Amino acid sequence: MTGVLFGINALGVYVFKQSSWTPELALDLQGGTQIVLQAQTEDGAAPSQEQMDQAAAIIRQRVDASGVSEADITTEGGQNIVVQIPGVADEATRERIKSSAQLEFRAVLYTTAAATSFTGEDGNTTPYPTPDPSLNATPTVKPTDSSDLAWVTDKLQAEFLAYDCANPPADASRAPQDQPLIACDPSGTAKYLLGPAELTGTAITDATAGRDPKSGAWLVQLTMTSEGADAFGKVSTRLYQNKLANLSPRDQFAFVLDGSVISAPQMNGQILDGRPSISGSFTQESATTLADQLKFGALPLSFVVQSSGTVSATLGTQQLQIGLIAGLIGLALVAIYSLIVYRALGAVIVASIAVMGVLTYIIICILAWRMGFRLSLAGVAGLIVSIGFVADSFIVYFERIRDELRDGKSITAAVEDGWGRAKRTIYISKSINILAAVVLYILADATVKGFAFTLGLTTLIDVFIFVIFTHPVMQLLVRTRFFGGGHKLSGLDPESLGAVYRSRSQYREVATASAGRGAKNARSRGEADRRQTIAERKRAEALAGDRAGSGGNEGAN
Repeated sequence: MTGVLFGINALGVYVFKQSSWTPELALDLQGGTQIVLQAQTEDGAAPSQEQMDQAAAIIRQRVDASGVSEADITTEGGQNIVVQIPGVADEATRERIKSSAQLEFRAVLYTTAAATSFTGEDGNTTPYPTPDPSLNATPTVKPTDSSDLAWVTDKLQAEFLAYDCANPPADASRAPQDQPLIACDPSGTAKYLLGPAELTGTAITDATAGRDPKSGAWLVQLTMTSEGADAFGKVSTRLYQNKLANLSPRDQFAFVLDGSVISAPQMNGQILDGRPSISGSFTQESATTLADQLKFGALPLSFVVQSSGTVSATLGTQQLQIGLIAGLIGLALVAIYSLIVYRALGAVIVASIAVMGVLTYIIICILAWRMGFRLSLAGVAGLIVSIGFVADSFIVYFERIRDELRDGKSITAAVEDGWGRAKRTIYISKSINILAAVVLYILADATVKGFAFTLGLTTLIDVFIFVIFTHPVMQLLVRTRFFGGGHKLSGLDPESLGAVYRSRSQYREVATASAGRGAKNARSRGEADRRQTIAERKRAEALAGDRAGSGGNEGAN
C-alpha cells in the first residue's frame, strides 16, 4: 500500500510535474496572494450587505472550483471583498475571481446524462472521440431563433458528446452570449447543449421562494423589468408551442449562472406579465437557494481590482516548527509509555505509528496535488491529537489480550480472542471520532476545517493500519519463541500478569517448595486476587469457608 501511494505521488512529481514531496501549506503558514475587489453598480449607489455577502459566497465557490483550498474571503468596508489565496495565484484563478457573476437565460437544444462514452453494437463501451478540427463549425443554414437546431453543427455535436462534466475546460463558462453553450448542472449528472443567451440577469428585479396557493408545493417567483417581461413573453410563447408540438427538450429554458445550469424548467404556458414562476421538486431550502442565486445573478454588480499583491504568513514557519516539535514530543512520550507498560510489545505500537505517519504524509502530498489541500496550523493540531487516538486503539487491543491470558488461555488463543473483542470496541470508538470530524467540518468556521479534515483522515488511516498491519504483526510475533513463550520482557508473560487460574472457577496451585519463588508467587496470587470479579471473589470466600469448616470438624473428631 505504501509503495502504491509513493508511486502515485512520484507520477505527479516526475511525470505530470504538479505534485511535490512536501505538503502544501495554507495561508497562515505560508502567506499568499491578496486581491481587493471593489463592487460597482450601474446607478453608482452602494451595494447592500446582502448583495456583498452573496457576492462573497459566489467568489468562494469560484475559488474552490479552481482547486485552491484554505482561502480567506471576507467583505470589508461595505463595498470591498478581500480575497486571500495561499501561494501565488495563477492568471486563470485571478480572472475567475475578478469576473462578474452573469446570469443568462438560454433555450435548451439537447440534454442527456453526463456521459462521455457509448455502448456500441458489439456491446463494448467506447469513449466519444475528441472533436476533429476539420468538422464543420459554422451553421449551414442561418438559425431563426435560439431554439433552432441549425445551431448544432457537426463540431458542436461532437464537442457535446465528448464533454466531461467532471473535468470541464477552464474556459467552459466564457462562451459568447450570441453563441451556443455546453454546460452541466451543479451536481454534474446532467449535460445540456444550449442556444444563445436571450436574456441576462438584469431582466430580473426580484426572486422569492414561496408556496403554490393551490398545491402548497414550494416554487420560485420571479419579477422582471418591463423590457425583460416583453422579451420573456416572446420566448415563453415559442417554448410553449414547442411543448404543444412535443419537441422535448426544446420546451425547456435554462438559467445559467457562472456557466452552470442551476435550473432548466419546462415552459407550461405563455407568460406575458413578467412574473414567471419555477416549480418542481423543491424543498424550502432548495427553493430559497435558487431564489438567492437568481436574485444575485440579477444584480448589476461588477468588480474592479482595487489592489493586488502578496501577504505574509499570519503565523509563520516558527509556529509550524513549534507544532512539529509538539508532535515529536507527543510521539516520544507515547513510545516511552508503551515500552514501560507493554515492554517489547510496545515496539508494535511504535512501528504502527511510524507506518501511519508515513502513510499520512504521502496522502497529504497526494491530496495537495489532486484536491488542492493545504496544511494549516489547525490541520497540524489535528495530526498531533490523532497520536493519542492511535495509541488508544492499541491499548484497547493489548489489554484485551492480557485479559484473555489472565483467563488461562494460551498466548495464540489470547491474541485471536482479544482481537475479536477489541475490534468491535475500536470500530465504535472510531465511528464516533469520524462523525465528530464530519460534523465539525460542515458546521465549523473555515479556520477549523483543517483540524476536522486531518482528524477524520488520520482516524480512517488508524483503522486501516490496525486491521492491515497491527493484527497481522501480532499473529506473526506470537509464533516466535520470545513472544509465544511468554518471555518476561515480551509483555505477554502470564505470571507477571497474574494469570494464576485456569478458568473462572478453577485455580492453579502456586508452588511453594522454593523459598526463592515464594515472594514472586505471593505477588502473582495478590495480582490475581486484585483482578477477580465479584462472583469470583465470593466463590473463593465460599471455598475458603468450606475448607475452614472441614478442618474444624476434623479437629472435633
